[in-house]
Amino acid sequence: MGIVVVWLKRDLRLSDHAPLLEAKKTGLPVLLVYCFEPILLNDKHYSGRHWQFILSSLKDIQEQVPKSALICLKGTAVDSLSYLHQHFNIHGLFSHQEVGLDVTYQRDIAVKIWCDQNNIVWHECSYAAVVRGLTHRTDWDKNWKKVMKAPLADSDITAITWANLPENACQLEEISQSLPKEVGNFQQGGEKAARETLQSFFDERGQSYAYNLSSPEFSQQFCSRLSAYLAWGNISVRQVYQEMLTHWAKKGCRRSLVAFSSRLHWHCHFIQKFESECAMENRPVNRGYLTLPWLQGELKDIRLKAWETGNTGVPMVDACMRSLQHTGYLNFRMRAMLVSFLSHHLQVDWRLGVKHLARLFLDFEPGIHYSQFQMQAGVTGINTIRIYNPVKQGEEKDPSGSFVKRWLPALSEVPTPLLHSPWQLSSMEQVMYNINLGVDYPKPIVDIKQSYKEAQALLWSWRNKPSVKVESHRLLNCHVRPSK
Repeated sequence: MGIVVVWLKRDLRLSDHAPLLEAKKTGLPVLLVYCFEPILLNDKHYSGRHWQFILSSLKDIQEQVPKSALICLKGTAVDSLSYLHQHFNIHGLFSHQEVGLDVTYQRDIAVKIWCDQNNIVWHECSYAAVVRGLTHRTDWDKNWKKVMKAPLADSDITAITWANLPENACQLEEISQSLPKEVGNFQQGGEKAARETLQSFFDERGQSYAYNLSSPEFSQQFCSRLSAYLAWGNISVRQVYQEMLTHWAKKGCRRSLVAFSSRLHWHCHFIQKFESECAMENRPVNRGYLTLPWLQGELKDIRLKAWETGNTGVPMVDACMRSLQHTGYLNFRMRAMLVSFLSHHLQVDWRLGVKHLARLFLDFEPGIHYSQFQMQAGVTGINTIRIYNPVKQGEEKDPSGSFVKRWLPALSEVPTPLLHSPWQLSSMEQVMYNINLGVDYPKPIVDIKQSYKEAQALLWSWRNKPSVKVESHRLLNCHVRPSK
């Protein structure tokens, strides 16, 4: 009789899953398939924390369906599908469209060719409100609201006719032994964890969201912490949006819910931008910045290494990087500051740091990552240029110094007024506060005031170049709704 395959990628859930619902409607046995692909296992955007999250997500799915319903294979997507077709006769392939890296785009081209060669129809469902091949934003907001308010694509998984593969076919445990691992305090994946996080946000933590989202310390508790679950598809944007609406009238929550709602919209906006401008993975989205001068040579390598390891001598930058290394999470403002410090103060090409942060962000989502990275690096030509002063950010967003002292214990005895600029400590003060700059903690690798002036002069002069303006006009026509 044959089977239909639901190919899981960045949609590791069973609820609000359109491909699963469509596969169920065929009446044929349904097989869930996840491929551990070499193109991603070897990709420099990925790290052990991502694979650990994916593994826990798959184990969560495994607990909800019969053991024969899920199979995990290690190999290329085409080889995996060929194996399944040879043994079980695939009658249809169902999946979500993936707005991903170039390697996954090329992979999808190969899968489409394979499907055509084997007379298998590949049914792809859109991701959230992202429209494939979109060249303008006319009515995009209207479509976003329509998608977000549409009924969930839920299936009664007890009524699905699941494929009856041997119970040992899954291979998840065997494959997990060969995957890279990391030690850290990372969130665990899965629909159950996503739902619990969602409920705790709307029932308890979310009321303080708008007041704490810029704090590197308090955002860890009061932000939604749903980003990783959205990135790997443990929960859909639509599920989050519709749950939010049920709390809209909750007393004392309106300001936080308005702020949160706008960020759900931004989530899809930036992924849509990447869908329409996927070349931004390898070059500035505004080609007028292709010749923007960056630091070269040994000094560039030294600065990049210091930034990557959290040893720049600028406490707020280093504390954020070390926190990110250990937890995989950092709030939006501090992420923007890290990119700004790399590109503006250190004068290092943003492309040299983009994969490093992707490996650290547990919620790495290609569309958001590249769109935001370029915006904060100031190479879009259409966004406000923001050059973050890390000292000011520390003083305003970590006024007690608790965040910096947690991640930089060498500075634990330094008084708060001096904490965010320890290079101002005299030799006597260093003795008093038990810190030897250059030994216990690095001296700053750049003069913040001087680097700010240089970056400001360069970026504003470059923004006025004719080539930048031409590209800016094109980008505005493509990515901004006409009313704007």
